[in-house]
Amino acid sequence: MPRALALPPETGDNRLMRALGCVLAILLTATSAHADVFKVFGELHGGGMFGKGIAGDQKDEAFFANAPHGMYGVKVGARFLILEGQIQHHQYRGGGELATWTQFSAGIGTAIDLGDEKQKKAHTSSFTEIGALLGFGLGTGRQVEPPLSNDEITDKGVVIEGRFSVGKHLNKLFDFGVAVTGSWGYFIKNGVDMTANDVSTHYKGIQFEGVAYLRLNIKLL
Repeated sequence: MPRALALPPETGDNRLMRALGCVLAILLTATSAHADVFKVFGELHGGGMFGKGIAGDQKDEAFFANAPHGMYGVKVGARFLILEGQIQHHQYRGGGELATWTQFSAGIGTAIDLGDEKQKKAHTSSFTEIGALLGFGLGTGRQVEPPLSNDEITDKGVVIEGRFSVGKHLNKLFDFGVAVTGSWGYFIKNGVDMTANDVSTHYKGIQFEGVAYLRLNIKLL
């Protein structure tokens, strides 16, 4: 009798690629049902933040662990299908202290309308959003005085970020919603006596934000 072919065992890399493929397929399916192809947007933010250093010589001095917890700021960005790019500037205040974080990010994101067809046509439906981004950020321990100079920067980092949001379309232009963001980052302390090659200036950290936002959408396609 012919012998059955033995399939090679599934490796961890194969499982990861399959999982990523499933996530991408879900995002593409959700986006294909959504009317927006290309849009630019701007957001006003208000909320709170919690952070912690988790590894490295500077973890006790981690930026988000030591910044005030009250937060407000702005974001501008653009989305083409599921591809998204954005610039975000947040200020953290509390106890008379101030810190800022400016981040440049790119990744994937999509919005899914939850209302019926009548609400969708009237632009009054509820929606959910999910996104995953890779970014580079700059932190300061004081109010930024443009143009931003290197001596104002206290921390630099590469950040991986995930975001989940629920909201409501107010009309064709404006949305209101709340979002939860979680991120992991690899950071470097910046200073006169600190260099990027000195690992004693490096640390890893996590951060979580809860944000209420008002968004202006300009749909181009």
